[in-house]
Amino acid sequence: MRCLSILGSTGSIGCNALRIVEMFPERFAVKALAAGSNTSLLARQIERFGPEIAVVFDESCALELKRMLPASAGVEVLYGEEGYIAAAACDSADMFLSAVVGAAGLMPALAAIEAGKHIALANKETLVMAGDIVVKRAKAKGVRILPIDSEHSAIFQCIAGNRREDLDKIILTASGGPFLKRSADELIKIGPEEALNHPTWQMGKKVTIDSATLMNKGLEVIEAKYLFGVSQDRIKVLIHPQSVVHSMVAYKDGAVMAQLGIPDMKGAIAYALSYPERLALNQPLPDFARMGALTFEMPNLEKFPCLALAYTACETGETLPAVLNAANEVAVQAFLKRQVSFTQIPDIINKTMQKHTVVRAPTLADILEADQWARQQAERIIKAQRVF
Repeated sequence: MRCLSILGSTGSIGCNALRIVEMFPERFAVKALAAGSNTSLLARQIERFGPEIAVVFDESCALELKRMLPASAGVEVLYGEEGYIAAAACDSADMFLSAVVGAAGLMPALAAIEAGKHIALANKETLVMAGDIVVKRAKAKGVRILPIDSEHSAIFQCIAGNRREDLDKIILTASGGPFLKRSADELIKIGPEEALNHPTWQMGKKVTIDSATLMNKGLEVIEAKYLFGVSQDRIKVLIHPQSVVHSMVAYKDGAVMAQLGIPDMKGAIAYALSYPERLALNQPLPDFARMGALTFEMPNLEKFPCLALAYTACETGETLPAVLNAANEVAVQAFLKRQVSFTQIPDIINKTMQKHTVVRAPTLADILEADQWARQQAERIIKAQRVF
């Protein structure tokens, strides 16, 4: 029996993880659930899975959740960062699933590592912001970090059974988002509704916008650097609109191994939760005979400069990836609020990065300070150039 603490239980990854728990009740138990402000769905999850701890964003959400729950629920309701950290380090859980979006995932992940919990990681920002610190602490504690992103899960599976010293390159695939065939001029007019209409994946708003700008792939490049211990120059990105090849690994003898599957996150989630076993999910196989050609192309870094900015941050390292991430979070929220245009997102990120003085060999405090600085700087840039 694997006992889980799930941060982000009401989001896409969290809900899919709980579906897997329902499919295999003899394999999994839920000890802690943490969400944001979706108290109605969280209340239903508490009723179904009976966790010991439930966490929400703030005190008002906690009071609302308590009113929804019967006295017999027997769950401790917490809120805020302290609550999320408590859920991550829950004594009765042995695995922490981090499915929250953004920088909010970092401190709970570190708390889980300190408590010796293995981590199923969907929150890429944890490694983007503080990859060196997180990986070193996990190694010292004997904690496994198992990837849930479909791309990193694919790489993890392709590496299995092979010698790491034989690895040559990691090839991350990207769908290209909804604007792959749009001209640069057309991107200026893009609104949130269009950007949220992803052609193949169902994701939350922030991740969907990141996919449209290719920033999501840039963050995955940085994440892969730390997950698999490879340098930035050995991580390549290819556009693959069909989203069937989830990623590939090339070896020094010229062999390339790919992991294929339908565009559904349940496979990657289940593999992380059950590793090293595989669960019988009864997922359909890709219909290779009917799908036609699988195509690949190089990303256009001029049209999608967010990917180039991420490569720069990855190569520089230190505090710059945290600055990239924070500026992107602020810029995406401004776009969703119609405060800036789609093409202003990379401009805001670039200007924030240009103003940052990189801190060498940063401590955790340095990284958190860089994150806050970048958010304030990005806000100032947005106010200065707002066009809407």
